[in-house]
Amino acid sequence: MFETKYLVRAPLLDPRQNVLGYKLGWQKKEKNNAPSSEDDLRQLLAFVGEHAADRLGLLYVDVVPALLTVEALKSISPATTVLVLKQGDLLDAGRLTLVAPLIERGFGVALQDADLARLTSTPALLSIVTQVVVAPDHPDLAAIGRLSQISDSSFSVVVSRFPGWREFDACAAQGLNGFFPNLCLAARESNPRGELGPQTALILKLMKMVQDNADVRELEKVLKHDATISYKLFRYINSAGFGIEVEIESLRLAVAMLGYRPLFRWLSLLLAATSSTGFSPALMQAAIVRGHFAELLGRGALPKSEAENLFFVGMFSLLDRLLGIPMQEVLSRILLPEAVVQALLAREGAYGPFLALVEACEQEDGCSALHADALFMTASDVNQAHVSALAWAQNIKL
Repeated sequence: MFETKYLVRAPLLDPRQNVLGYKLGWQKKEKNNAPSSEDDLRQLLAFVGEHAADRLGLLYVDVVPALLTVEALKSISPATTVLVLKQGDLLDAGRLTLVAPLIERGFGVALQDADLARLTSTPALLSIVTQVVVAPDHPDLAAIGRLSQISDSSFSVVVSRFPGWREFDACAAQGLNGFFPNLCLAARESNPRGELGPQTALILKLMKMVQDNADVRELEKVLKHDATISYKLFRYINSAGFGIEVEIESLRLAVAMLGYRPLFRWLSLLLAATSSTGFSPALMQAAIVRGHFAELLGRGALPKSEAENLFFVGMFSLLDRLLGIPMQEVLSRILLPEAVVQALLAREGAYGPFLALVEACEQEDGCSALHADALFMTASDVNQAHVSALAWAQNIKL
């Protein structure tokens, strides 16, 4: 069963690098391009139905014809699920008949490995497809894109996987969405001069003041220098999650009610969104996922305050990429516990193994099992924390 498998995700990005959804799968134990077995796919559908339905936004899952039954898909949310099939799986008229009731229920159908000749010569196939998934170097990419615009069928084109940012930029220029499975590893141009924008510098100053337990009145004075940060703080504390019946309109009261540790946490989230050099909403969301994922893994294994520190370990592990400056410089500007620094620089210390596990879960051929075993965690523990972190990040409003 899926209790022994580790979930891996590939974010679906739009041309502005916003995360629209995820393609889910099981992590492979070794590097290979072998397709998933029917049993693996069946277990993935069972996992999605039990743990991920309606929680993560739009989800893409690979399926085979044998799984195109209402029984196999009854626990899945049709409105948020796209079933990905290979072109060869749908060339038989009987299989097209299997897909029809699923489309009526609201499922999306994506066709992978499609070619232009088959699409144009098979109207029945084209009529049931909602998306066509192709590689960024597919010879028919541009032609399939034009077909999607002139065809009576309302399908869209999705890029199967971006190897790096160069391919992403080329497809984004054409207005195409696509999956970026190695997002957290792909190098992007950094800040050449290492200069931080004024808002980033202000947030770092506020974080330093919070760490020094500065007086609330002093924090209020600094907050007043930036109307955007003040507005976001009011929006955050007046959100439904706090359950405050009277709207807070005083900066001093907002800071006092929030408390210093939660304020530092909120500022760290805000910091990740302030880069003026090559800012990526998708990378920021990945940082938020890492933070909450690591924190959830630490609950039950560590005291509460240390589990909370894991949030900063996960968040800050991508802060150098988000701000465009080296990690050493990031750490020189924020005073963090030594155990956090050890984890960020060398994946060592008390927190290092948790960050290593979170990072392993981002890779299709990562060694999540090895890292989980070192922490005495099961695949079920890790997968549930993974899905919860994705759902939490989905609802963060900055």
